[in-house]
Amino acid sequence: MLALRTRKLYGIDPKSWEHPADLAAMSALRDVKGLDEVIKFIFGKTSEQSIRLLHIASAVRVTPNQFPRVHQMLERTVDVFDWPYRPEVFVTQSPFFNAGVFGVSEPFIVLNSSLVQRLDDAELSCVVAHEMGHVMSGHAIYKTLLWLLLNISSMLVPMAELILLPVVAALREWDRKSELTADRAGLLASQVEEPNYTLLMKMAGGDDVSQLNMNDFFAQAEEYDKQKTLLDGLFKMLNTVWESHPFPVIRLTELKNWAVSGQYQAILDGNYLKRGLHQADPAEELRQGFEFYKSEFEAKDDPLSKTVRNLGDGLSKLGDDIGEALKGLFE
Repeated sequence: MLALRTRKLYGIDPKSWEHPADLAAMSALRDVKGLDEVIKFIFGKTSEQSIRLLHIASAVRVTPNQFPRVHQMLERTVDVFDWPYRPEVFVTQSPFFNAGVFGVSEPFIVLNSSLVQRLDDAELSCVVAHEMGHVMSGHAIYKTLLWLLLNISSMLVPMAELILLPVVAALREWDRKSELTADRAGLLASQVEEPNYTLLMKMAGGDDVSQLNMNDFFAQAEEYDKQKTLLDGLFKMLNTVWESHPFPVIRLTELKNWAVSGQYQAILDGNYLKRGLHQADPAEELRQGFEFYKSEFEAKDDPLSKTVRNLGDGLSKLGDDIGEALKGLFE
């Protein structure tokens, strides 16, 4: 059942909240040469059922009788999103503060036991909704592919790390951006901002809330954003390249900006895309994504971004000049 005053989002299409950076990264990923061949090869050697059997054997499946607390959270999340598919959820023994989705045609959610033990109900509900967001947006197949490439590809493909590096790098870039979309799903399901922020704070610094302060954490996020020397920009880029998730302070800032942008409230007010009535336009999604990247990049005033931007402007002008010169030759 829905909590008091929670708004049910009838027939909502996940395109209503998907982050433009996620859409752009996904479009870029689909353009990576060899991706289709890798997908066919990897899923030809293993299957969704093999991964599901692994979790049936090694984890605890959530039911009304096993982890009923989590089961109720899943029921509520599916109800809020009016979603026709209810994924299985497994809890696996792990000290790592993480969760994930796996599968292709019937994706399922896996929660690490540390999350279930250390988060309060509101925060854990945000995690369940976050993972449900991945399911709804069709992220599971690509996340499963990345997991397989990182864990078993070397057994299937000689020199896999070298051969598959471009695909893995593109998958990792998209994987990080997909978290921004899923964070929005967590907020939409909970419809309360604070637990989404305390969740990120706990991810960064542990679960003893008596030692944490939200205002200080927001100040920390602002400080990170303000570090804009050329070296800072380089460090930020290098620190992120092989991470599976954006850093908590980045996710905090992105989610807060979206919460106050008006888009979040518009969805709660019923202004959103409906499933079956909205036809995806890949070209438009790509355009929106790159427009987002462009506006974000142009707004940055750190030396690294300025240098790259000025170089790009210079190359663009050079291209125009060469084009004009060639045009003159043939007139």
